[in-house]
Amino acid sequence: MFQSRITEDPEPSEPVPAGLLLVPVRPGPTGCIARFFRTPLGGRTAVGFTTEQQLTATLGHRQAWIRLSESALRALATPLGVTTLTVDPQLSAPAAAAKASTWHNWEPQSADVPRESGATATIPSLKPLLG
Repeated sequence: MFQSRITEDPEPSEPVPAGLLLVPVRPGPTGCIARFFRTPLGGRTAVGFTTEQQLTATLGHRQAWIRLSESALRALATPLGVTTLTVDPQLSAPAAAAKASTWHNWEPQSADVPRESGATATIPSLKPLLG
């Protein structure tokens, strides 16, 4: 019986098993939390690396990671609405620099905005804008 070999690459949209991946994590209240990233178009993606060298070249030596299978990473990300998996991304944007002034120390009175609290207080102030 003749068996042909398939030499074509799979379609880019078809998930291909990636094996064990090194997944970037950050500390959380109960242990490690997987980090999710943004694609250049703004979509959320889970990220995994095939080697430690690729992970450190992209995210730096101080990036913590755990080893997960591709299916485990997908199972972790899917309930959070993250359906894309990027393996071995080449570039990452540098972390945003912290500004001296943040929203925590912004005072609404300095912009002539009345200070209100609670959901019932903000709804009446939105009516002139909506209607």
